[in-house]
Amino acid sequence: MLKHIVCFKLANPTDAEKLRAREILLSMIGNVPTLRAIEVGCDFLGSPRSYDVILQVTLDDKAALEEYQNDPYHCLVVKTHMHAAAAASIAVDYYL
Repeated sequence: MLKHIVCFKLANPTDAEKLRAREILLSMIGNVPTLRAIEVGCDFLGSPRSYDVILQVTLDDKAALEEYQNDPYHCLVVKTHMHAAAAASIAVDYYL
């Protein structure tokens, strides 16, 4: 098992935009078959070093991560929205 974590700093970090990003990310449930678990959270602190939204995904292995990265729904819906909405992002991938 592995974790794929992405933190997004939104270009327009309003509560509405954070919730919209959360909805889009959670829409992968049932649409991206390689997902084993997903968690999405929105920052409430708003400090200068805060990122606005965090995505945590659990996948079986590195091959599943590659499938996830190339999944049509993930690419066409999720990445399209997040790339348009985010000013910056960071990621980490690690084995459990």
